[in-house]
Amino acid sequence: MLHPQARAAVEAAADEPRVFDPGFDIEASRRAAREAAAAEPREDVAEVRDLEADGVPVRVHRPAGAHPGVVVHLHGGGFVFHDNDVHDGLARRLANRSGHAVVSVDYRRPPEHRFPAAPDDVSTVLGWLEREGERHGLAGPVAAHGDSAGGNLALVAALRHPGRLRAVALLYPFLDPTMGFDSYRTAADGFDPREAEWYWQQYAATPADLEHPDLAPLRSDRLATLPPTLVTTAEHDPLRDEGEHLVQLLAEAGVEVTGTRYLGQVHGFYRHPTVFDAAEPMLLAAAAFLASHLRA
Repeated sequence: MLHPQARAAVEAAADEPRVFDPGFDIEASRRAAREAAAAEPREDVAEVRDLEADGVPVRVHRPAGAHPGVVVHLHGGGFVFHDNDVHDGLARRLANRSGHAVVSVDYRRPPEHRFPAAPDDVSTVLGWLEREGERHGLAGPVAAHGDSAGGNLALVAALRHPGRLRAVALLYPFLDPTMGFDSYRTAADGFDPREAEWYWQQYAATPADLEHPDLAPLRSDRLATLPPTLVTTAEHDPLRDEGEHLVQLLAEAGVEVTGTRYLGQVHGFYRHPTVFDAAEPMLLAAAAFLASHLRA
């Protein structure tokens, strides 16, 4: 059953334009998301800096009394939408709750920059942190955190760089371009499967990309190399089953994995603590998970 807050959010969004509508304006949608985020209250952090990580824009959020170690945050938005401005509020909250500096990555987005631009940018940032992090006050172990498409990128980063990350937290990750799991038919409240299909079409440069493990990480033969992993899903989300399938695969591969389903919730609730009561507990759980492994 949908939580009343989730039901209200779904109803409020019912008349909004859909990405698969003819003439949908990507730039207007990006601009609207930035304007909406700018109007939201933001927590104070001790420091916010915009830097270039070997050409990739990043934003550093450092909480007061930060512990050594860095959380690399990879934003969601179907690979196409959102940026460091839209996710500034979430990154600040994550920094304050975890007690660690958060580095948000403004990776290149499709359709202007298709796969593998985004995972390549994440790899660039990880290399920069390893080589230059200490000079910028970003010393210590590294973990990754991502929601939706950002969860895909965080997982791919860990698979591309075995042993580099101390932990990964994947929040309702977007993993399966075949959209073959049952939740696409039984749990698609507020997230039309046609939207998911559109996002994959924008992201993939060729049909063959849809089978590449750097785009479709459930196909990877490196899952056993992953560090401790947290996967959270929402009950009423078409992405639910693919995230929970990942948990099963990792458990069978011997990876230290925790899977949590948030009952009554829909895709995207995590970023909106003023709308969804469950957002803050989910943030606290992710932050505690990451902090426990960065300080181990």
